[in-house]
Amino acid sequence: MLLAVVTALNAAPGTAAAAEETTGAIPSVGTDWGSPGPYEVDVDIEAVHTFYHPRNMGQRGELHPVIIWGNGTGAVPGIYSSLLRHWASQGFIVAAANTPTSNFALSMRAGIDVLEHRNADSASRFHGKVDLDHIASAGHSQGGAAAINAAIDPRVDTAVPIQPGPLADPDLMDEPVFYLAGQNDLTVWPALVKAFHRDSDHVPSVYGEIRGAGHLASIGDGGDFRAPTTAWLRFWLLGDENARGMFFGPGCTYCADGDLFSGWDRNTKAQQIPGTTP
Repeated sequence: MLLAVVTALNAAPGTAAAAEETTGAIPSVGTDWGSPGPYEVDVDIEAVHTFYHPRNMGQRGELHPVIIWGNGTGAVPGIYSSLLRHWASQGFIVAAANTPTSNFALSMRAGIDVLEHRNADSASRFHGKVDLDHIASAGHSQGGAAAINAAIDPRVDTAVPIQPGPLADPDLMDEPVFYLAGQNDLTVWPALVKAFHRDSDHVPSVYGEIRGAGHLASIGDGGDFRAPTTAWLRFWLLGDENARGMFFGPGCTYCADGDLFSGWDRNTKAQQIPGTTP
């Protein structure tokens, strides 16, 4: 499952061959990460999970990667519905755990189990349409900690903890990770997120601090968190070469984007990932 890390450090992740294998005919969005993607979205609300997914999955013969999502304390997926819909419009299947206490990531990881079953079930609309080889964990606040905890699952390939709470151990991860903080977050201070980033020196880790963002800035449509998280997910799960240069290489776009980010850092392993080839 560590395709992303192995490719990154040995040959460059998201190569053309990998993109052909993982994206099929999922359309490019260029670099317009914050605008809706090419897919109409359906939402299936169930007892344990809410699934956000392209309405016509597999219509081009493509497989759809998976994002498992964890909510903040006391929250439900509907609080983040516009962000999760946005990711689904990009071609992802989002399995959002309905629990308001997601920290241990049990329901999040169970979302993978459900999709494994439905992908194999000829009577399911998900049958043969789920890319189970490319899975991300993501979440906000307590759910951000859960995104780290979920990444101990060998089926998870990358993690996106947004303003993550403290009850997680990044030492147990072995996937690339994109930590996001809010400059004005008084609930999860940026220093706490930076500490997670520093403790992730064994994997490619990127830290981004959204300028002016408070703790609730990522709810709803994700605000300024929406575009960079989408770019990260498209790179690691879809092999989208348009997203590579946003994070990697000496000319990294986000590295120099002081309007969006009040803080930015890449650890040594992240700096070793090649940027866009001229």
